Amino acid sequence: MSDPADRVFGALADPTRRALLDLMAEQGEATATSLAGRLPVSRQAVVKHLAVLDAAGLVTAARVGREVRYAVRPAALDATARWMSALASDWDRRLAAIKRIAEDG
Repeated sequence: MSDPADRVFGALADPTRRALLDLMAEQGEATATSLAGRLPVSRQAVVKHLAVLDAAGLVTAARVGREVRYAVRPAALDATARWMSALASDWDRRLAAIKRIAEDG
């Protein structure tokens, strides 16, 4: 997946990754260990999910001593939301045009 939107959608397709984003949005920075303690998956699984989120630009990783702390990076979500909003507006315009044609006969 080379397109940024494809990477974001691919990352968000998994419920565990969405849960990780929710947890980090709620508590701020977190380690893989602390996140794994709040989910029914292993720390290793969390690290793999965080790598996918990082590749999609949805989280950042920063080494602090011996720990790696992860935080949500909203820019990729914002860009994807703007793209989806523009797409929805296009469809709204098309549907309104179809409605006008149908109503006008």
